[in-house]
Amino acid sequence: MYQVPDQSGKLAIVTGANSGTGKEAARKLAGAGASVIMAVRTVAKGELARREILTVHPGADVQVRRLDLADQASVKEFADQVITDGRPVDLLLNNAGVMMLPERHETPDGFEMQLGTNFFGPFALTLRLLPALLKAEAPRVVTMSSSNQGPIDFDNLNWDTGYTPIAAYARSKLADLLMSQQLARVAAQCGWNLLSLAAHPGSAATSIFDNGTQLGGAQPLALRIATRITPTHSAEAGADPMLYAATATDVKQGGYFGPRFGLVGRPAPASVSARGKDEKVAARLWAEAERLTGVSLSAL
Repeated sequence: MYQVPDQSGKLAIVTGANSGTGKEAARKLAGAGASVIMAVRTVAKGELARREILTVHPGADVQVRRLDLADQASVKEFADQVITDGRPVDLLLNNAGVMMLPERHETPDGFEMQLGTNFFGPFALTLRLLPALLKAEAPRVVTMSSSNQGPIDFDNLNWDTGYTPIAAYARSKLADLLMSQQLARVAAQCGWNLLSLAAHPGSAATSIFDNGTQLGGAQPLALRIATRITPTHSAEAGADPMLYAATATDVKQGGYFGPRFGLVGRPAPASVSARGKDEKVAARLWAEAERLTGVSLSAL
């Protein structure tokens, strides 16, 4: 497992920190001395996870705050509170997400749920937190993607027609990688001392797949079988590529990390797909995200 280096004095925000890779990331960052804000949709679950972390690290500085990435109003409320706190944010881990919802659902803002939660939410959160991030000495933003990535269709971005669970998830995860790459380019152009990186967890044993059915429907039998026969590793191992990107000293701008063997293994550099390298698509998607969320760099 990856040993997180000393993070004393740093403030880290981890989304989706009540379970899975998010909870493991929060636990290891807290154990390394960071102050951690656990950004969660359900505060009661977050508090339970916080208590679990404190049993292992009794002196840790860990707090729970509500954040629903599917709701742009919640994103704004959370970010405004962090900005009001006045403390620099050293690490933002865009970890939270939903996976392969069997049926199409929309967020309160009218976005298809997977794209809205996995991409539009983290996009708006990152931009809204930039003032606090840029106050830090060496801030990093790490966005969780996936080895499962699908093309961006700007003519049907919101899946108004032809929705399928796997394709919608894959699109949202390519969008995350494109956002990370584009933020790296923006940071370089603006001369910011900010690293934008991405990671994927491989095949981690978390509840994200099963959580997809909570809004209704059932996953196809073939997909359920496939998830049971695919090699997996622990949630802690799944969090390690994200933690490596957030804390290792040898990472470079725009880096992408995953398990060494693709699905499992220690963190290692991962290959960015041809789609993930498409600068024109990344810039267009960024512009669309600014337009649709109403959050833009020019307004900061």
